[in-house]
Amino acid sequence: MVRITINKEQVQFSSKLQINPKLWDTSNGKVLGASTDALNINRLLNIMRVKIDEIYYQQLNEHGYVLPEKIKNIVLGVETDKKKMLLEHFAEHNEFYLLKIGRDTSQITYGRYELTKVRLKEFLKTEYKLSDIPVMELTPIFIEKFFLFLQQEHNCNNNTALKFVQRFRTVFNYIKSTGADIKIDPFVSFRFKTKKVVREVLTQEEIDAIYKKEFLTERLGQVRDIFLFMCYSGLSYIDVAQLTEDNVKTAFDGHQWIMTSRQKTNVPSNIRLLEIPLEIIEKYKGKQKDGKLFPVCSNQKMNEYLKEIATICGIDKPVTCHLARHTFGTTVTLANGVPIETVSKMLGHTDIRTTHK
Repeated sequence: MVRITINKEQVQFSSKLQINPKLWDTSNGKVLGASTDALNINRLLNIMRVKIDEIYYQQLNEHGYVLPEKIKNIVLGVETDKKKMLLEHFAEHNEFYLLKIGRDTSQITYGRYELTKVRLKEFLKTEYKLSDIPVMELTPIFIEKFFLFLQQEHNCNNNTALKFVQRFRTVFNYIKSTGADIKIDPFVSFRFKTKKVVREVLTQEEIDAIYKKEFLTERLGQVRDIFLFMCYSGLSYIDVAQLTEDNVKTAFDGHQWIMTSRQKTNVPSNIRLLEIPLEIIEKYKGKQKDGKLFPVCSNQKMNEYLKEIATICGIDKPVTCHLARHTFGTTVTLANGVPIETVSKMLGHTDIRTTHK
């Protein structure tokens, strides 16, 4: 048995070595005699003593104190924090993040962290032919290469690729907070510089063209209706998908309003319903399960159908669910004299600078 005592704190564990008790020298802590077994066991015990001494002084230098339990764990290989690989840490971060959903985090953001982990896994396999990498081996050039990989292999623009890198940095900071032994910050020299993007919006004429168009399939008609509702409400895809009939309320002014909270930020968002969105609500009222307002398909399918709708309507713009939100913020509101402060509140923004973008 091995016993470690520091400041009267004591732990003991098996050395996994065996000898006849009659051959054991208790006072000197070694095997008696000069047989091959005796010499071999004494050699292994000396190696263990030296290792324990090395761990003791290393811990003392790094932390200023030493716990016997810590030494035991390192000797037995239980101490795995320093050996944990990048993607293992990433998975741990995401599991912890998942527990906080509904408080100060969202399912959407969790999904983005999961996607970042997937992209890192792809990058490691493509660039380094590895399934994972120790955190201590991360370098500034690793970050730069990952940024370029996102742009070249996944056609991400500068700002989208930056979002991936920013999430990666958040996870790296989480890893540091766990006490992992990290000497160099690989992000310290990376330039997080976004590029100003000119956002596309639909003109009133283009909105009217989509509104007046007769579609041959029911699905395209439904997607058109939901898209127009987003254009006239400013709600995002996920917010519209979660709307129920209970979110439609008659306010003090006698008009009907959508009263909800943004799924992304949990910020209240109240939007007065104009004639067209009221017409769309009436069209689908009472026809959905669980009191839902509209028959909303997946975001991916919505965007596929919207691309088809744009082609049919002769609109040469990337028509997506998110385009509807920008269209509301400009064509439907600001262009009609609605103050930007009011638009910001209707969009559920926490910072008016977001609305200015």
